[in-house]
Amino acid sequence: MAFKPLHDRVLVKRVQGEEKTKGGLIIPDNAKEKPAEGEIIAVGEGARKDSGELIAPSVKVGDRILFGKWSGTEVSLEGQDLLIMKESDILGIIA
Repeated sequence: MAFKPLHDRVLVKRVQGEEKTKGGLIIPDNAKEKPAEGEIIAVGEGARKDSGELIAPSVKVGDRILFGKWSGTEVSLEGQDLLIMKESDILGIIA
């Protein structure tokens, strides 16, 4: 992909939501919530302190993450729906 986020931003691809409930009911598309889980596609070089020192990001390409429901900005790049968000919007890394 020819996109590089700046500073402490990351590019995230959402994972697909569940198609069925635990009880086996099929969830229609209009009733599905957007998943708050994704995979890191690209990472910026990191934030800078007031002194100019670079703070390296805590995430890397390929990490699976959880993020807030209203986090990030939705964009479409190369036909894919992606999110650009600040690293601070990430709640955690799924191990």
